[in-house]
Parts: sequence; structure tokens; C-alpha cells
Amino acid sequence: MDFLLKNIKWVMIVSGLITCSMLYAAIAPEQALKATFGESISGPIAEIVVRNWGVLITMVGGLLIYGAFNVKYQVLAVLAAVLSKMVFISLVVTIGQQYLSTAGVAVVFDSIVVAIFVSYLMVLGLYPDKRLQVSAIEWPRTA
Repeated sequence: MDFLLKNIKWVMIVSGLITCSMLYAAIAPEQALKATFGESISGPIAEIVVRNWGVLITMVGGLLIYGAFNVKYQVLAVLAAVLSKMVFISLVVTIGQQYLSTAGVAVVFDSIVVAIFVSYLMVLGLYPDKRLQVSAIEWPRTA
């Protein structure tokens, strides 16, 4: 429990940075789809939807990074990430099973992140006084 509380900021930063890598979809939507799903769609509507999808995922990653540095928003950031990642996992597993060979890495990564974040939320729910301890953790200072 203490290990999770003491390291949640680093988990949020690392998972946030990795999640932000989906900015790639906003910049190169067709290539991002091929890299993630092994297939692509084309046309103006695909450009709009995929670019927007990339920006929204990147925003979740940015929110995780922001929450890592602002304890006041940590739970909000974690909840947003859990919801977003659970929807993605559910969609791939239920209606996109044919894409598991390529999207499987993202599904596994998101599943691990969801498990860690849900554990974190459970710890905070079971031990509300620990929330104050999390906010008291200091970042290492360099001279």
C-alpha cells in the first residue's frame, strides 16, 4: 500500500507520457491506425475522427501528467484515465478481437495501468487519511 502511494506520481507520469504518444494519430492518422490496428480507413471523415481520437487520448495523458504534479487533481486524472482505458479495452475485446494481434500491446498496457490505478483508488477509499500523506510527498531536489 505504501509503495503504491509513494510511487503513484511516477506511475502517472510514465503512463501519461506513453498515453501522450497517441498524438501520433492527430498528426498521421492513417499511419497511426495501421500501427495500432494493422488496418487503416481513409477519407475526410476518417481524418476528422482519428485526429480527434488522437487528441482526446493525448489529453488524457496530459491530465495524468498534470495530476501527478497537482495532488488536488490526482483522483480526477486517474478516474478519467481508468474510464477512457476501460472503454478502449472493452471495445477491442468485445467487437475488435481481430485486432488483438496488433492492438494487443495497447490493451495489455492499458489493462496494467487500469489495475494499478484502480488499486490506488481502492487504497484511497479504504484509507482516506492516506490522501494527506500522498500530498505531503516531496519531489527530490537537485542542488
